[in-house]
Amino acid sequence: MPAETRAEVLVAGAGPVGLTAAHELARRGLRVRLVDAASGPARTSRAVAVHPRTLETFDQMGMVEAVLRQGRANRAFTMFASGRRLVRLEADYASMPTRYPYTVVVEQTATEHALREAVAALGVTPEWGTRVTGFDQDADTVRVRLTRADGSEEICTADWLVGCDGGHSTVRKQLGLPLLGESRDTWMLADAPVRTALPPDSIYWVHTGTQALMMVPYAREGHWRLLDTAPGDRTAQQAPERFSRKLSAGLGTAVTVGEPEWTSVFTFQQRMVPRMHEGRVFVAGDAAHVHSPASGQGMNTGIQEAYNLAWKLADVARGHAGRPLLRSYDAERVPIGRALLGSTRTATFLVQFKNLMAAAALPVVFTVVRNVPPLRRAIQRKVLGGMSGLRIGYRDSPLTRPADAGPGARRPARRPARGPVPGDRVSAAAARRPGAPGPDALAGELRDVRWTLLHATCARHRDGAPDAVSARAAADAAGRHGAWLSVRTLDGRPGTDPGPLPDPDGALRDALGLPEGGWLLIRPDGYLAARGHRLTDAALARTLTALDLGTRTGDGPALLEEPSCTPPAVSDTVLSTSAAGEADR
Repeated sequence: MPAETRAEVLVAGAGPVGLTAAHELARRGLRVRLVDAASGPARTSRAVAVHPRTLETFDQMGMVEAVLRQGRANRAFTMFASGRRLVRLEADYASMPTRYPYTVVVEQTATEHALREAVAALGVTPEWGTRVTGFDQDADTVRVRLTRADGSEEICTADWLVGCDGGHSTVRKQLGLPLLGESRDTWMLADAPVRTALPPDSIYWVHTGTQALMMVPYAREGHWRLLDTAPGDRTAQQAPERFSRKLSAGLGTAVTVGEPEWTSVFTFQQRMVPRMHEGRVFVAGDAAHVHSPASGQGMNTGIQEAYNLAWKLADVARGHAGRPLLRSYDAERVPIGRALLGSTRTATFLVQFKNLMAAAALPVVFTVVRNVPPLRRAIQRKVLGGMSGLRIGYRDSPLTRPADAGPGARRPARRPARGPVPGDRVSAAAARRPGAPGPDALAGELRDVRWTLLHATCARHRDGAPDAVSARAAADAAGRHGAWLSVRTLDGRPGTDPGPLPDPDGALRDALGLPEGGWLLIRPDGYLAARGHRLTDAALARTLTALDLGTRTGDGPALLEEPSCTPPAVSDTVLSTSAAGEADR
């Protein structure tokens, strides 16, 4: 009989997605097992780009520096065609503030190494050569059959199973989730030394007149990731000569490509699942969607999914939230996967650029782009916004609540003049004045594994006559829900207000658009769930009840209301609704 073991969460797949899931589950105190069918860590890299939103996520995980040290920051995208430079698009994140306004070019093997070290520090070690070969689940557990390389078997009974086991996922197949979509073209990837006069400060798109290639500089001097969208002869032996010839023709200068360290010829697919979980079993990353590598989204999207799932799973497992919270994983991530297929399909078309007539028009088109700064800036922001992940939000999520204007308000709450609306990422506020005490303190707060309740003191509170309602509501929330909720008082007084968060110059209050007495409820992944004009027990109770939060950690707050610290004429007009569908700022 197979041996039987127990775990709270079994994660299948020790690539970047599975490692992220294991890290975040373990960081929240769950007992995690991490298994992988491979004999050891991958030695080659499919993904080479870590985009800004993923860097923000790594910051929240406490491991961004380990990734930055091993990569090269890229801030430009340069286009060549038939020997002419068409345009250089510079990184422009003015409309998408972030503390990481660049993409880091780093081998996936290095990213995985940094993640393994972070996971090991939490006591989790990948079990290599251990494959999920089947499972069954009931209302309470998942019984997973594990088979090792030597043929021995084990039954692991887990509370939850997370399948991050790649494009051929056993977990996905056993759930019966179809991978819907289409097969696409055959491309070649190569990692090779390259002798070229190009500065390694940009990603390069190179069109020969009939086809396109791409070049991505690694941190190792002289080493590049190369992509051929029409490899023709697909043998690795001919790759150096073929890349050298095509790149020289497209760039108009001599390029010599050395013997590749690694090549891969593959027919990529554009496919995704219609849902991402069933009962106690979930899928993430390539197990849920596979697509073109054109915009470098695969690994980044999978990491975001793993992070999105892990905090929700931990909250439910620890009794801080009800099971309905887990349904928001599908509701939030399936639409993003669907949109990703569309955007990568467009990126694939642009990268390949097989249309000869269109190729002939490239110099004319990009002369205009180069010479019309507003048009160039618009294209830069459009291209970067699509790749960066910074415009992903959850305004239509079941976890996004309309702003609370409070009972007695004469009009619906409106959008604040500045700051995030429910569903937006709050990290943008931490990036508006980097180095200022408030924004820096918020960046640190976002590393907490809990939800955050942030509220702003009233003027008479600061003058020494505390607003008893807000102060009591904050203190009560900290006392009742501290296990899952970090309560912070913006510019509060140590010893008096719970969790004082410094903001002496008001930079953070301004970036968040917080009026006196205003409050924000921030999810553990840094997105805004709700905001209100003034913190009271009743306002918080309405929000937590709607989100099914805190109902298992003690009695909910009493439904009390007392006079506002802001004049009645303005108290009902300061804040927004969820503003679903509004244009990105």
